[in-house]
Amino acid sequence: MTAVFDPGAEAARATDAILRDTLRGTHRGVVVDSPPGAGKSTLVVRAALELAAAGRPLMVIAQTNAQVDDLVLRLAEKNPDLPVGRLHSSDADPYDKALDDLPNVRKSAKAGELAGLDVVISTAAKWAHVKGVEPWGHAIVDEAYQMRSDALLAVANLFERALFVGDPGQLDPFAIVGSEQWAGLSYDPSASAVTTLLAHNPELPQHRLPVSWRLPASAAPLVSDAFYPFTPFRSGTGHGDRRLAFAVPSDGSGPDRVIDEAAESGWGLLELPARHTPRTDPEVVRALALVVRRLLDRGGAATSERSDGPVPLTADRIAVGTAHRDQAAAVRAALAELGVQEVTVDTANRLQGREFDVTVVLHPLSGRPDATAFHLETGRLCVLASRHRHACIVVCRSGVADLLDDHPSTEPVQLGVMVKFPDGWEANHAVLSHLSEHRVRWEP
Repeated sequence: MTAVFDPGAEAARATDAILRDTLRGTHRGVVVDSPPGAGKSTLVVRAALELAAAGRPLMVIAQTNAQVDDLVLRLAEKNPDLPVGRLHSSDADPYDKALDDLPNVRKSAKAGELAGLDVVISTAAKWAHVKGVEPWGHAIVDEAYQMRSDALLAVANLFERALFVGDPGQLDPFAIVGSEQWAGLSYDPSASAVTTLLAHNPELPQHRLPVSWRLPASAAPLVSDAFYPFTPFRSGTGHGDRRLAFAVPSDGSGPDRVIDEAAESGWGLLELPARHTPRTDPEVVRALALVVRRLLDRGGAATSERSDGPVPLTADRIAVGTAHRDQAAAVRAALAELGVQEVTVDTANRLQGREFDVTVVLHPLSGRPDATAFHLETGRLCVLASRHRHACIVVCRSGVADLLDDHPSTEPVQLGVMVKFPDGWEANHAVLSHLSEHRVRWEP
């Protein structure tokens, strides 16, 4: 008899093992790989609370101020009495003003003024400037795969043991200089903190969270197979647990037909005629805006395990994802012309970690004459394809499959560099192959 997969039990089992290694293990580090929407922040908050409850003050390292403020708010929600320090910069507006309403949170630009608090949280960039303080026994590094190894080296003297939590399928850390001169070296400063950490400490315990609570049953198999072949995961919901329905019937247009396809299957590909275009392709930008406009006009409602009944699909639950900032700006302008506000429109880099009911994505290779390393980067497509709870609609020019076949990977092979698998070429083919089953062809 085949055992029934219980997502809650599997997730709890993995979390217990992680916390056991963190609180009672002897290794200096514990690494946790987390797929999209697997409860990374929940794990970080729980680990922080359990360490603090065990009388072990800790520092928490996040990568952006928004992530830091979110963690502070989450900790305060879970334990309003826990003394938390928010270490911030000396900028004019250094933190979310919502923190001012939390009596348990002390804020300062000086680490010394926060000494003795149970938990102190800041960005990696701010921690790098902290000097002359007693090291913490424990640290938690959030979004560890987005942290460069040089940033980890800059803060490594501040703690004795650390829990590293991150998503290996997301975008690599950003570097403003070329990193070819360090390729293959174990101390490559542009590599992720986790990659370098494991290169020097292969014996560290490694765990993975096995369930995505964000991605629906229609999306988890594709995202897992295409981007996480060695660390597979499952959806926390079944095929009948979430539904997307519309009160207004289709008008027969391309945008409406692809919306209906996505509502039924979780995926939709709106394909415009093949053409080489500028990056801000006016027809594709207009198509993206029309899809969003119709999503709102048709009175969508999302049913899920989070509520007893259908919840209206509002503008703040829809996002548009692009590869470039100028594309995002063009989409915002097109949406404004159609009277649409409050829809999040941003690049993959800035959508990392965020979650929406429906996402509308401009395919990174749409209308391009070539397939560059930037547009083929696995993490970029992974982020764009993994932000949704119900449906993802991709808008694209026809011809991407041919483009991929005409531009096989020609990246130089570097000795000593671990080959990233799957590569962007392979991941793009896998996603496109699946999307082709949900294609709606449309000529505006």
